[in-house]
Amino acid sequence: MEKVLYSRTEAAQLLSISLRTLDHLQQRKEIGIRRVGRKVLIPARELEKFAARDHAGRTVTPVKGSCGNE
Repeated sequence: MEKVLYSRTEAAQLLSISLRTLDHLQQRKEIGIRRVGRKVLIPARELEKFAARDHAGRTVTPVKGSCGNE
């Protein structure tokens, strides 16, 4: 049986993002959560929906010196 709910740490690892980024996504309602007592859990379907979306429209600040931008 596959997991239905993931901890914050597991969800961040599955999405290859930091916990801080996961928290920001949750605050902006881009990823839904479920609370079980004091525990914050993320449904597998929320992770799948987020991963399937196009995130190309986001503004990204390039790192100085990367991609020939100096």
